[in-house]
Amino acid sequence: MAELTLKQKREWAEQLITKLGYTQKEAAVKVKVSAVTMNKWYNKFGWDRLKQSFLVTKTAQLSRLYMQMDEMNTAIMKRPEGERFANSKEADSLNKIAATIRLLETDASIAEIVEVGKKLLNFSREHHPTNAIELAQLFDGFIKNELSK
Repeated sequence: MAELTLKQKREWAEQLITKLGYTQKEAAVKVKVSAVTMNKWYNKFGWDRLKQSFLVTKTAQLSRLYMQMDEMNTAIMKRPEGERFANSKEADSLNKIAATIRLLETDASIAEIVEVGKKLLNFSREHHPTNAIELAQLFDGFIKNELSK
């Protein structure tokens, strides 16, 4: 496998720190950069804020989008009979909301992949400790590969 670029290492470190709870020092060792570089990235890219924003889950985003769509449809249905259809702006908004919902429901981000991987590794450590190390190495390689795309 090819060596990761500095950008790929930064993206990987961001996931380790903001989603998996690694310390800056642990992440620096894992992605093979200096502690100074890691600290610069942490401050420059606001990873402390990213940790907090991760609390707004995909489920919460989807819920808001469904509420927006429902509110628009409810307003349309309150019109007199024969006028209960979306105008061009409303139709465009409904289509955009529907497209965003489809995207959120079907796309898996690196953060979500990492979260599932973390759960799988924890399960493996508990039930198959001898295989957990190999699985962790495989998963590590998988994440590196995904980041290099």
